[in-house]
Amino acid sequence: MKFTALVAVIEDRHEEAAIEVAKKAGAGSVTILHGKNIGLREKKVFFGLTLEENVSALLFVLPRKLTMKVMRALREEFDLDSHHNIGFTFTFPLSHVAGLDTEELHKFEDDIKCML
Repeated sequence: MKFTALVAVIEDRHEEAAIEVAKKAGAGSVTILHGKNIGLREKKVFFGLTLEENVSALLFVLPRKLTMKVMRALREEFDLDSHHNIGFTFTFPLSHVAGLDTEELHKFEDDIKCML
């Protein structure tokens, strides 16, 4: 089975909803990284403190055949192609993967069989 990594960077306030959308589309486990979004525009300053947006980077390892379904669900649910700056998502292929949960691998196999 070939795998792809899907990364969704989304505002913290949408983290739980994004995970639910991805799971409904077939994703299994997720690794969550927290960070801050620092863009090109100058940030707002409030009493000398710079206000930065907190974001979550959601990392999914998915079978290649399932990746676009999950990405499409996130794009549609959060309107990621608009100019609202809610977040973005991207994928990259994985050539070697170790340590995936065998129960999750069986779930992926069953999901892919249902898609065919």
